[in-house]
Amino acid sequence: MKPVTLKDIAEHLGISVTTVSKALKDYPDVSKKTKALVKELATTLNYKPNAFAVNLRTETSNTIGLIIPEIVHHFFSNVIKGIVSQAEKKGYLVIILQSNESYELEKKQIDLLMNKRVDGILISLANGTADFKHLNDVIDQGKPLVMFDKIAKLVNCSKVIIDDRKAAYMATQHLIDTGCQRIAHFRGPLLPQNSIDRFLGYKKALEDNGMTYDPSLVYIFDHMTFEVGEMFAQKILREHPDVDGIFVNTDLVAIGAITEFNRKGVNIPEDISIVGFSNWFMSSAITPSLTTIDQPGVEMGKMAFKQLYKELKAKKKKKDRIPKIIELETSLVKRNSTK
Repeated sequence: MKPVTLKDIAEHLGISVTTVSKALKDYPDVSKKTKALVKELATTLNYKPNAFAVNLRTETSNTIGLIIPEIVHHFFSNVIKGIVSQAEKKGYLVIILQSNESYELEKKQIDLLMNKRVDGILISLANGTADFKHLNDVIDQGKPLVMFDKIAKLVNCSKVIIDDRKAAYMATQHLIDTGCQRIAHFRGPLLPQNSIDRFLGYKKALEDNGMTYDPSLVYIFDHMTFEVGEMFAQKILREHPDVDGIFVNTDLVAIGAITEFNRKGVNIPEDISIVGFSNWFMSSAITPSLTTIDQPGVEMGKMAFKQLYKELKAKKKKKDRIPKIIELETSLVKRNSTK
């Protein structure tokens, strides 16, 4: 069946389309009797307002776009939880898209969201994103944009982050404090800012403690997978059997490494201590349980939406939006993978 229109209701009642529209909106210049008749018939016919037409008229859609690299990632699933919980309270729907760490797909998704006339966009960048024109275009068109976790310093918008450098320093310092002398780093791709900062935090901790930085102990991975952790564990045993500590960029890779070390009979933490990053639910389930940096995903999601909502309100009031950097605290969760 065709959707019921205002014209259908007007023809049924023998009144104008304008009167029907006003009655449904409770305009004072329409009688109570007419309002009651219009609303009763609208309910009977299951009338639904044309959302697209309403969006064009009000210039709002009550929807926001969310682009994340991976939905299955424990951290990002927590971010989604935080965003959706806050969006529902304010009457917003969230369109969730996954970039699969692809710059080209990320660009297409930005175009899609702009064509869908979302009110604002939240984004954590794909690893492959090195050009930011598509993001600057969003800002140039007056659309509120908030980045979180994986951000670009060159894009002038609000950002919700942690101090990745400080957190990585804390993780590496813990390995040093527990007696590790030869510490490797499984780092993410060269490009994302958080991967860069975690590497710099690791390196600074070594230097501050008078330990020589050895680039051969830094293993770079393009994709954060369990299998990568297994592979790097094998390489460590083959290439650097004297390594007694590893700081890993993310928990999933660390859990893969622990599994391979267990398989090879390497004692953790007696032979090798390991610190991860994120505090996945699996971090406490693996044996031995994983010492890790707690990254507050739910809180990051909540703060990202709250900042976007502030900017949406400022836009409606035609006020200037001043980009804001919101930094959340992290902490070290000590478990059995370190001494």
